[in-house]
Amino acid sequence: MVARHWATALERLGLTVRTVAGAGVADRLLPALAIGASGLDSPGADTDDLAGALDGADLVVVANVCSLPLNPSAAGTLATLLAGRRAILQHHDLPWQRVRFAGVEGWPPDDPAWVHVTINELSRTELAARGIAATTVYSGFADPPRGRREPARERLGVAGGGRLLLQPTRAIARKNVPAGLALAEALGADYWLTGPIEEGYGPELERLLAAARCRVHRRLPVGLTMEDAYAASDAVAFPSAWEGFGAPVIEASLHRRALAVSDYPVAAELASFGLRWFPVDDPEPLRAFLADPDQALLDHNRAVALRHFSLGALMRQLAELLRAAGWGALLG
Repeated sequence: MVARHWATALERLGLTVRTVAGAGVADRLLPALAIGASGLDSPGADTDDLAGALDGADLVVVANVCSLPLNPSAAGTLATLLAGRRAILQHHDLPWQRVRFAGVEGWPPDDPAWVHVTINELSRTELAARGIAATTVYSGFADPPRGRREPARERLGVAGGGRLLLQPTRAIARKNVPAGLALAEALGADYWLTGPIEEGYGPELERLLAAARCRVHRRLPVGLTMEDAYAASDAVAFPSAWEGFGAPVIEASLHRRALAVSDYPVAAELASFGLRWFPVDDPEPLRAFLADPDQALLDHNRAVALRHFSLGALMRQLAELLRAAGWGALLG
């Protein structure tokens, strides 16, 4: 229920963190919390496991479970169990920001004892318009290790002078794969889409890739990491139509890679910190950069990312949040 970087930042602030999730890696796994699970939606459903996971916690951080109705039974049960308790509800996306949930009302749940946190100012102001006060806490990232450029390019069969455009996203409609492909085609680059297919996008992705006029690479070959993928790439495409934040923007900046970013709403917030990138729908500026790379631009973006979106920056934001909520005694 708490994002990995939040857990790291809270631990460095002196808190003992126990993570609970429906799937993936956590100190405790409760399948009833997973997206689409229905273990808590029947009358008289046993909530002892979830209550036990929360037992003894001085503060509960709920990461996105109560934001989108992807598991309404888990969200409702959590809201009941946390009523009157210290909790932070972190919101990445909210129902009205997604077409399929636009008609959902009564979300997110609220309680006077809770603090709501958004990962962008847009969501904070939209929550305020609905009567829920929130604080913006931008995502924090660890400074990544340098990836292995040549071994990764060799695994993909990319020639030494060939261009490789990385799109480090999932394969779903709002990630705008057609725009990423079009940019790769215009640049004469290989296109690498690393994320999994979700939300029934498989048939459409298959059609798009079959019609592509460039070499296409899918997923991460065994033995390669995302650090290797960023190192292997010559530029990163992030053509999404909607993002609550946009982690690849910061990751690419930390890896000193040129960026092509779409005009999704929250992109303007990230740009306001000083990050600079190229348009997705006009390949010429990026083509010119790749022909004669400006290292100062890459250095600038990395410096901005380290200043505003590092784990240290996240720790400062969280410490301020806890003190403002009157929970400063939790800090070590």
